[in-house]
Amino acid sequence: MCCDICPGNLLILKNKKVAIRDVKDCWGCTACIKICPKNAIYYQLSADLGGAGTKLFANDEKNALKWTLKFPNGAEKIIKIDKNQSNRY
Repeated sequence: MCCDICPGNLLILKNKKVAIRDVKDCWGCTACIKICPKNAIYYQLSADLGGAGTKLFANDEKNALKWTLKFPNGAEKIIKIDKNQSNRY
């Protein structure tokens, strides 16, 4: 699913696992993260977006998109966005 959703066609299957062709070409749109049902893909945030080493995961729930930030110190922060209200941001 994530290979099909990537607008830049950057994801490929390699040994039955998804790999990115070249990470420098990634637009950071997070489409692959949002569609992944296994939480197998995360976005590594730079220092200005949450601290070096912080990982961003997403879970697509029925009426909400739940973003989970996992910080290097083990702390987590969850941000839920109501899908019906998401265009307001």
